[in-house]
Amino acid sequence: MQETARFTLDPAFTVGEVNPRIFGSFVEHLGRCVYTGIFEPDHPTADAKGLRQDVLDLVRELGVTAIRYPGGNFVSGYKWEDSVGPAEDRPRRLDLAWHSTESNRFGLSEYIDFLRKVGPQAEPMMAVNLGTRGVAEALELQEYANHPEGTALSDLRVAHGDKDPFGIRLWCLGNEMDGPWQTGHKTAEEYGRVAAETARAMRQMDPKIELVACGSSSQSMPTFAEWEATVLKETYDLVDYVSLHAYYWPENGDIDSFLASAVDMESFIENVVATADHVGARLKSKKKINLSFDEWNVWYLPEWEARAKEFEQDEWPEAPRLLEDNYSVTDAVVFGSLLIALLRHADRVTVACLAQLVNVIAPIMTEPGGPAWRQTTFFPFAQTSRYGRGQVLDVRVDSPTYETKKYGEADLLHATAVRAEDGTVTVFAVNRSRTEALPLEVALSGLDLTDVVEHSALADADPDARNTLDDPERVAPHPVEGTALKDGHLTAVLEPLSWNVIRLG
Repeated sequence: MQETARFTLDPAFTVGEVNPRIFGSFVEHLGRCVYTGIFEPDHPTADAKGLRQDVLDLVRELGVTAIRYPGGNFVSGYKWEDSVGPAEDRPRRLDLAWHSTESNRFGLSEYIDFLRKVGPQAEPMMAVNLGTRGVAEALELQEYANHPEGTALSDLRVAHGDKDPFGIRLWCLGNEMDGPWQTGHKTAEEYGRVAAETARAMRQMDPKIELVACGSSSQSMPTFAEWEATVLKETYDLVDYVSLHAYYWPENGDIDSFLASAVDMESFIENVVATADHVGARLKSKKKINLSFDEWNVWYLPEWEARAKEFEQDEWPEAPRLLEDNYSVTDAVVFGSLLIALLRHADRVTVACLAQLVNVIAPIMTEPGGPAWRQTTFFPFAQTSRYGRGQVLDVRVDSPTYETKKYGEADLLHATAVRAEDGTVTVFAVNRSRTEALPLEVALSGLDLTDVVEHSALADADPDARNTLDDPERVAPHPVEGTALKDGHLTAVLEPLSWNVIRLG
């Protein structure tokens, strides 16, 4: 007899309201994310500004909100003034982060134009360079971008053809400054000081901006937690968020542990919350620091590191094919589980950015001069962005478990639920079992729900199935029959190794 997973939903028990910024993404000058990704002037679908319309259509369908730019590691060598003005006059630069040549043909104005064409939900999230630059350059960028007119830099923006200010409210104070790989890497004390100085100065120009301090690049960093405590001691009253970054892959082929990656993500979130709140308590502050999980994804990092060693160090290619992971059904199930982890902590994770948007470890792939298509990971993100708006209900699962090498005993069921303003509820659920279907029973208390509107699943007899240039529609969600709601009791069967969306009305 198969064991059944169970939980109860009650509107009296909630986690918090979903901030739309949790469905953010990330565009970095890395590989083909920008060039032949979102920007390809010679493409048959390109508009007058060089933006690919086929990609814009998919970005809108994906439902992304805040889009972080221009990095990532790239930002630590970034000179913002290289990226403004007539494109033909912009300098070509060496990018140390990704050993590439940056043409600067796509810059700050083009980024803002791209966001406006994605739609009003697409909010700029701009990173400043605190690796090789500092306070003065951050202030200059802020003035150029946001001041209406009447100063040297705001008038320069107007002269460049952008009369209206860019209105950037959300700013990242550097990127991964805890990482020795970062150009301008700093100790926690060094970074905390420059972040505080930059934050203080930027707030003098505009006290209403929101600022993100760099947290740890992963929970496995040797400086984790001590880094956050030291940085926040310097910046607590000056910033609104501390960042988290995490990538997951099947280490040494360990698929069972890979499927439980969200166990690590959830502990990472909870440990950063505990550290931030401890600093707040020591400072006797009533303020709460929220979390910006502004880089997360499945990324086959060891494969990239192995290939990076093969590069010719005297070659500096322009927009090379880098980090173009092709995602399987298994990857998409893990990806969906990571989305569930973010929603389960919506009370404190109020910004999150899927890294990245196009081509580079991305849900959208393109071919230069050719088509654009959806990876398997596209579907969980698009469905969650569409149906995961509202109040997150507190889900405490009673689930059968399985053993993992990395995380010990883990639940086969990973789930959350979101109640929309109109009272409808969407359950997001992952079955981590690779071989067995998982019966699910959900008790509904205090919810006026009578119908199963839809149950869709992303699953496949071949867990390695994926979408490719030659077969771009091989994998997509499919309807699931037999899911029922009767007398406040939901019953369903979750296919093996599956991502599920169950909508109730």
